[in-house]
Amino acid sequence: MTIREFLEKDAFAAALGIQILEVTNGKAKTKMEIKEEHLNAVYIAHGGVIFSLADFTLAAAANSYGNIAVSIQASIHFLNAAKKGMIYAEAKEISKNQKLATYEITVSNEQNELIAKYQGMVYQKKENY
Repeated sequence: MTIREFLEKDAFAAALGIQILEVTNGKAKTKMEIKEEHLNAVYIAHGGVIFSLADFTLAAAANSYGNIAVSIQASIHFLNAAKKGMIYAEAKEISKNQKLATYEITVSNEQNELIAKYQGMVYQKKENY
């Protein structure tokens, strides 16, 4: 099974409309369109939607090596509001050993303005997906 086939099994990401742009070892790029149903009461993207895009991008990068990796820690800093339109997430691996790996994910809008910075740590299992 390829990494793309594995990630396509994520029903929640599919329901949000998250699309994979690129996945290579330790890196990933994704996008999603912020629509009316993703907005909160003040008409900006709900923080949970932005977190979910970043978290899925982490999963793509962390699982790119072929073994199962699961989140054990995540934090996000919201820097600007996201409105309707396309947003993008990009993950890069910061450190990796036999069991743990750390990633930084940036989320930006179509104007390349930084929306959020997310940092996550995963536990790497020995099993392959």
